[in-house]
Amino acid sequence: MFRSRSKEDSTSTPALTGDEQVRDPQAPKGRPTPRRSEAEAQRRATAKAPANRKDATRRAREQRRVALTKQREALLSGDERHLPARDRGQVRRFARDYVDAKWHVAEYFLPIAVLILVLSMVPSMQTRNIALLLWVVVILAIVFDSMLLSRRLKKELQQRFPDESIRGARPYALMRTMQMRRMRLPRAQVKRGEAPRR
Repeated sequence: MFRSRSKEDSTSTPALTGDEQVRDPQAPKGRPTPRRSEAEAQRRATAKAPANRKDATRRAREQRRVALTKQREALLSGDERHLPARDRGQVRRFARDYVDAKWHVAEYFLPIAVLILVLSMVPSMQTRNIALLLWVVVILAIVFDSMLLSRRLKKELQQRFPDESIRGARPYALMRTMQMRRMRLPRAQVKRGEAPRR
């Protein structure tokens, strides 16, 4: 209370800059600690509006790059805070988990399509007929599985989230079934057979 101002300044902890926060605590700093007034001036300089259009464009580009980096990391890790708008919210998260917890015909469409394409190039007419029949079976199976998923997911969403809008959740889930599990973004957070997260 009655200490001198110089003692107070020497005992107070100086504000950390961005360089100091990432610095290894065991490594020597290599420069003097900035005074509080200098640190505050530097902070104000970065916070104030850009002086011209070129600076504004550069700063906007940098902010966009940082946001996209965070978004990409969130898609891989499942961090809800930085996900794109279409993937945010507990309804969308439940829809993702509901899809990821089950097996779906549509996720194997790409390898099956390659197999059918190979069979259709075989000169034998019988093999081509098998390929054509396989096309029909696969398409009918995907349609049936998608309808079943859509009905069950709608029922689950209405029970779990009665006060929230579930609009767009079913098409979102159906689009996810058409991607192979390892290629899905955001990455699957539940194993097959597990219950969706709350």
